[in-house]
Amino acid sequence: MKRLSYFLSAILFVSALFHSCEKEEEFDESLLVGRWEAVSTSALFECYRYKSDHTGYTWNPSENQLETEGQEFTWRLVKSELENLHIMEIGGVGIPEFVTITELTASTLKYKDSFDSYSFRRMN
Repeated sequence: MKRLSYFLSAILFVSALFHSCEKEEEFDESLLVGRWEAVSTSALFECYRYKSDHTGYTWNPSENQLETEGQEFTWRLVKSELENLHIMEIGGVGIPEFVTITELTASTLKYKDSFDSYSFRRMN
C-alpha cells in the first residue's frame, strides 16, 4: 500500500510538472514584414522597416530622420525570439538586440526585453 501511494504521488508530481510548463508561442514571420511605428515612448527607435529578405532599417522621424537615412539591420525570428542585428556605419560591426515577441498581428507588434515592453502599430 505504501508503494502504491509513492507511485501515485510520483505520477501526480510529474503530471503537475508537465502541466505547468508553458509552450513557447510561435509567430508567423510574414506578419513582421512591413513598416512599424512605436506606440510606446520608451522605444529606442520610433520606426522599423522589416523586409522579407531578413534585412531592415530603423529611424526616428521626430529627429527629422528620413526612412532612407535609417540604420540598417538584419533580423531573425525563431518562435517568439526576435534578434535584430544592427549594422553600425563605422566598421560594419553588428550590435545584437534580443527581444521576445508577445503579440504579432496584421496591425500590432508587441515585444519585451529584459527591461521593458514595447508596442508598435503597422503603418502603410
